[in-house]
Amino acid sequence: MHSAFSYDRYLLKRQVFALTGKLRFYNPQGQLVLFCEQRMFKLREDIRLYADEQKKQEVLSIKARQILDFSAAYDVVDTTSNEKVGALRRKGLQSMLRDEWQVLDANDRQIGLLFEDDMVLALVRRLVLGIFLPQNYDLTIGTARAADLKQRFNLLRYEMDIDFRLPGSPNLDPRLGLAAATLVAIIEGRQS
Repeated sequence: MHSAFSYDRYLLKRQVFALTGKLRFYNPQGQLVLFCEQRMFKLREDIRLYADEQKKQEVLSIKARQILDFSAAYDVVDTTSNEKVGALRRKGLQSMLRDEWQVLDANDRQIGLLFEDDMVLALVRRLVLGIFLPQNYDLTIGTARAADLKQRFNLLRYEMDIDFRLPGSPNLDPRLGLAAATLVAIIEGRQS
């Protein structure tokens, strides 16, 4: 596993003026550790994470299995070892009211959930005050919280704090956790 995945906290920033989703991940010391770019003109979502902005070393890929699927599944592959880490599957109709994703292991067995914090707040975000109520996601493995993804209030750009330091949290592969944050920022971020 690449050293970029060794931190317990990250700050994700989405580039404001870009044709495709471009994200930067910073470690707790404020250093850029991952750069993400969504591939253009692809029928299926194709998102790549690199160890630097020059895209010299690809470290993770996130690819949709189908073209335009409301309940799409996204395979997460460590491209340094060509190992499938797991997958994330959007829960179609349920995600209209409150964002919800299934977290799957490398064999496509459900091991957890990624979901928006509160149903009422989710509805208010969608119907009235979207930009003024930052989203908060919990990622659980089994029934225990493994990560917290919190959007910062910022009118000019999308920023998210990613925290894997929850007390008593189960072991979550950080590559899968960062893939979840990437999908939230790119796929769900289109709604905001």
